[in-house]
Amino acid sequence: MRFYIKMKKNGHISRGLLIPDYAAAAMEQMEVYFAVHPGSPSAVRRPRLFFRSELWIALLGPSIEEGIVGIGPTVAAALRAFDTQYLTGLHPSVEAVHRVDNPRRRPGVPSAALNSI
Repeated sequence: MRFYIKMKKNGHISRGLLIPDYAAAAMEQMEVYFAVHPGSPSAVRRPRLFFRSELWIALLGPSIEEGIVGIGPTVAAALRAFDTQYLTGLHPSVEAVHRVDNPRRRPGVPSAALNSI
């Protein structure tokens, strides 16, 4: 983890007081994840990273409601969750595709019964 030395208002450096630089550490963890997973959606799209209420949030888009989001207890977990959400959006479920391909098809109704409609 990176640390920086806290400077007093008068310009003097505090002795022995090291403050962790969480932003730099998170950026390093992101870069490691991108190096290990170079073709992942997070490595290609580079989502923004936030820390809220003990959770890391990877966000691509204007807001959580409108964008693609991954949430996890670590930076890597949030990026993995982001990758999963991104890929899920690209590959809709088979059931959703079937409904689009055959709008007359209703769950639980045999296809032969629909032909008589």
